Amino acid sequence: MNAQLDNLLRHPGVWRGDRLGITERPGQPTGYVGLDALLPGGGWPRGALTELICQEEGIGELSMLLPALAGISREDRWIALVAPPYIPYAPALAGAGVDLARLLVVRAGNTADTLWAMEETLRSGACGAVLAWPSLIDERSQRRLQLAAEAGDSTCIWFTPARQAANASFAALRIKVMPARDGTLVHIVKRRGGGPAPALVLDHALAGPPLPRPAPADIRPAA
Repeated sequence: MNAQLDNLLRHPGVWRGDRLGITERPGQPTGYVGLDALLPGGGWPRGALTELICQEEGIGELSMLLPALAGISREDRWIALVAPPYIPYAPALAGAGVDLARLLVVRAGNTADTLWAMEETLRSGACGAVLAWPSLIDERSQRRLQLAAEAGDSTCIWFTPARQAANASFAALRIKVMPARDGTLVHIVKRRGGGPAPALVLDHALAGPPLPRPAPADIRPAA
């Protein structure tokens, strides 16, 4: 009986609760080898939604994405920043390896315009990543954005202030982002498959190239 159960559990169609969910598309490497190991697909989800819940602005939430954005820009795909709260600092982006010629900044006057721009850039297939700062995304809009991300094979990441975060989200990945003395503290609160993940401190100075490879430890357990 045990042998029969073991054979059943080895079947690729069976998912066990202590394993990460299986994704059809490989993720976009984050540049942090240890973080990739905790994410289904080995990186930021492609063809899916990611929500970064930020305790406050300017705590490294954009810096933690720069290795991935640099990799995307080298793939000759566009990066769209939709309704950013501040003008992006081009020298910092270029210094992190992001090709500025592949960067779009979309200004939106209201929530409806922001959601429209997100959906159109995701669905176009030209954008490898769409980063957005909407004031509100209801469930219906999240479903539309998910379909658009799938159609365009794009990584969609939006930023939510912690005070506005809902209890539930249609996003495949949700991460709380908090300041830390030596980097950015991240806590995965939702991912496809797998149990709870430990809180981690990302040291941006040790982020590697956005390619899977052996590298010095770039994360450590939070105290």
